[in-house]
Amino acid sequence: MSGQATDAAARGGMSSILIRPARASDAEAIAQVRVDSWRETYRGMIPQAYLDAMQLEASRAMWEKVLTAGSHAVSVFVAERSAEIIGFGSGNMLAQSKHGFDAELSAIYIRREFQRAGIGRRLVAEIAFSQRALGASGLIVWVIAGNKAARAFYERLGAELAIEQAFQWDGMDLVEAGYGWRNLDALTADLPGLPPSGTVLQ
Repeated sequence: MSGQATDAAARGGMSSILIRPARASDAEAIAQVRVDSWRETYRGMIPQAYLDAMQLEASRAMWEKVLTAGSHAVSVFVAERSAEIIGFGSGNMLAQSKHGFDAELSAIYIRREFQRAGIGRRLVAEIAFSQRALGASGLIVWVIAGNKAARAFYERLGAELAIEQAFQWDGMDLVEAGYGWRNLDALTADLPGLPPSGTVLQ
């Protein structure tokens, strides 16, 4: 599907998009979005064999553990359309600050056909609000350096490039870029019409 067609499909499906806090029963749907998104987004950036070997059950178990841990330091939100989860985002307070940031945007994934419709911006804002309520003053997010679309997305939201560095993850040598917001008020203030969590986007 072309970018224009994807945008049109997303806009056409924006009615009745609900952003809400995730529940334990959402673990499998969140895992499905994550696995599918990794296989689409990171093709050509990390070995295809790794992407092919990703297991839905392992991801589901991980998210079920996160959602049942009862940690007040973690925020997870989902985007739901017609009772189907089409995206999610998560964040958490950091035990130790990294590069001057005390909270982290740890994941944000949206099904391709619903991208470029404002859902990602809303998820980031919800996480920022939630982490700020826990005492966070800044938010950092890590992306694979070659992921140009993600980098452009965070730059549009006003994130600064804090660092680029080599790292090894699961036996793979990669380069990551750390983007961050040092003023969460500024991040959320730039997002138009932010209704409370649980409000249906029309």
